[in-house]
Amino acid sequence: MPPIFALVDCNNFYASCERVFNPKLHGQPIVVLSNNDGCVVARSNEAKALGIGMGVPEFQIRPVLRAHQVQVFSSNYTLYGDMSQRVMETLDPFSPELEIYSIDEAFLSLSGFSSWNLTEHGQVIRDTVKRWTGLPVSVGIAETKTLAKIANRVAKRTPDTGGVFDLLACSDREAVLSRVAVEEVWGIGQNHARVLNQHGITTALQLREVDDQWIRKRMGVVGLRLVLELRGISCLDLEQCPAPKQSLTCARAFGKLMSTLAEMEEAVSVYTSRVAEKLRRERLAATVLTVCLTTNEFKDGPQYSNTLTRTLPTVTDNTADLIGSAIQSIQAIYRGGYHYKKAGVMLTGLVPASQIQADLFDEHNRRKSNRLMSALDAVNDRWGAGTLHYASSGFTRSWKTQFHHRSPAYTTDWNSLPIVTA
Repeated sequence: MPPIFALVDCNNFYASCERVFNPKLHGQPIVVLSNNDGCVVARSNEAKALGIGMGVPEFQIRPVLRAHQVQVFSSNYTLYGDMSQRVMETLDPFSPELEIYSIDEAFLSLSGFSSWNLTEHGQVIRDTVKRWTGLPVSVGIAETKTLAKIANRVAKRTPDTGGVFDLLACSDREAVLSRVAVEEVWGIGQNHARVLNQHGITTALQLREVDDQWIRKRMGVVGLRLVLELRGISCLDLEQCPAPKQSLTCARAFGKLMSTLAEMEEAVSVYTSRVAEKLRRERLAATVLTVCLTTNEFKDGPQYSNTLTRTLPTVTDNTADLIGSAIQSIQAIYRGGYHYKKAGVMLTGLVPASQIQADLFDEHNRRKSNRLMSALDAVNDRWGAGTLHYASSGFTRSWKTQFHHRSPAYTTDWNSLPIVTA
């Protein structure tokens, strides 16, 4: 049975999520900003038409935002994550095999649907997601994942397709591939795009026709697989079981510049608590902890950044253990006389928590520790993140990340639900 893939991609996902619970936003330009309302991370089509670029700092485009009454939102990842889950649950019945590729994308196997009208099936998928979640999606269908990506691009950018494009049914595939720049092909990074352009390969069609040995020499086996995918030979299967996490990170820009060690210790404690929660949620434990801090390179004044990586005394998922190591690390790399913009904590050397070996020199009661962590997570899951926390995390947190334009958590907080009055 020949493989058939469908890529379902939410259109302007963050901006579309904001529209679901605020119908007045339909047709209006929308931008979503990064942490601390710094840079643009999402745009509606109307905002794109105004020339607002991705990643541009908000302060640089403030006159444009005001002149065109652009609706500005802070990132609301609680809302976006929950809406993503709803989309994936909606897609699940449409295929026995589904790969969640990102927060707003999923691959579906349609290998057993070859006798169907796949364009009509794609429309059913699209209409169902819209009806059940309120979010618009585009559907691209092809015999490889790479070609499904290209088909989705056509569906999204060509209104005549109705949001669904089946490359298998296309009579002029060469014309489609000739209109796709090589740097827009899934898996082609800037460095490889530059090399390909230097050799006159500027489109997906030209990349498809290159010699196998030539591409393997310059891009290795990965590049060869990509070319084969463009030729319609499937080399990339669905990944239904996500690969084990290699690292977990919590890094944030502060709501204001910080200069004291006490503030830094408090922030690092909070970030460590967050990443420890992620660790336990994944049923993992860490062997290595890394702490970093940096000043703001865009501000005048002395600059400093540093990173410290240390192997933990014992493999652990205990928040207290991790906070202790993180505070020691930040104390070691902190330097007075600087104004710090950002800090972060990363855990690596991850192993399944069930495989932790006892240490003769470990003085902790691990059974008691596990019960404590379970209770901590249960309280915070029920009453909200940070409800129960270690004292080192502080209470006022004047440094915390700012979200001046964040929308309510409509789907996860009863108190955020809109109230309709007659």
